[in-house]
Amino acid sequence: MNLFDFMIMEIAMDLGTANTLIIYNGKIVVDNPSIVARDIRNGKTIAVGKEASLMQGKTHENIKTIRPLKDGVIADFDASEKMIGWFIKNIPQLKKTFFTPTLRMVVCIPSGITAVEKRAVKESCQRVNGKEIYLIHEPMAAAIGIGLDVMLPKGNLIVDIGGGTTEIAVIALGGIVCDKSIKIAGDVFTNDILFHMRTHHNLYIGEASAESIKIEVGAAMEGLEEAPDDLTVRGRDMLTGKPKEVLVTSREIARALDKSIQRIEDVIMVTLSQTPPELAADIYHTGMYLAGGGAMLRGLDKRISLKTDLPVYVAEDPLRAVVKGTGIVLKDMARYKSVLMK
Repeated sequence: MNLFDFMIMEIAMDLGTANTLIIYNGKIVVDNPSIVARDIRNGKTIAVGKEASLMQGKTHENIKTIRPLKDGVIADFDASEKMIGWFIKNIPQLKKTFFTPTLRMVVCIPSGITAVEKRAVKESCQRVNGKEIYLIHEPMAAAIGIGLDVMLPKGNLIVDIGGGTTEIAVIALGGIVCDKSIKIAGDVFTNDILFHMRTHHNLYIGEASAESIKIEVGAAMEGLEEAPDDLTVRGRDMLTGKPKEVLVTSREIARALDKSIQRIEDVIMVTLSQTPPELAADIYHTGMYLAGGGAMLRGLDKRISLKTDLPVYVAEDPLRAVVKGTGIVLKDMARYKSVLMK
């Protein structure tokens, strides 16, 4: 054992478009929106995470809210570095230490990421004192987080619907056999709702309001067995300019999201068509697993099941499945060596 091993801190991070989650010592210590608020006069970071998210859509000209990640990859290098650094510094256990420890990190990345985008993630981590940085593909981390044994010679189909991307992967023997990544996920659903409110109700609303509509009455199909209550939405009338409110139902949100969900279904079908026959036989029995925030959309599992004729299971805690899997890999790196990229 190296004398300086006690100064190395191990963390697992799910650096997501919508949320960043960090596991330390087997516990989730950070669960915050991936947003940074910056003063544009001096470039200083004012707030990060939940605080910055409360400012979204309510800032004046000197403050700008930035989402450093777009479509699952780093779009604003400086803001992402500040955000990661702030999250790590605010890990409760780290605040008690007198020195800045070096980090051994396992970080999730989308499966369709390019070499340049991979390097951007690594460099961001290195700048916050990351010494050993390992990357893991999101569908693989999700499968491990759901509780599947990915090392077995058995096919499993994972669909991870995050904020920026939807990852579809067939996993067997600790590797991804075939996968597809599509830039249609939670953010596109939010934009669909914004567009629907403008075109059908002449109502101009902000992103935060569209996000809450998605959570409160979002649905993937119209005929839900247990439909949520109608939601009152307030915004600005695009014709008169006055504030106004309208009632929104889950049926109309299902119609608004229909085309985007259809495109996700098409990519799932393409992935299934490219799956080797032996693994397809396994998937017929094991079914499909949904993870990520998008998996919580009402009726999505049923809709995909009708389309694919497969049983569809939603992860127990879909929002945290990816980071939990990353945490498991961090704990037992010797076993999961084959799924990591250094």
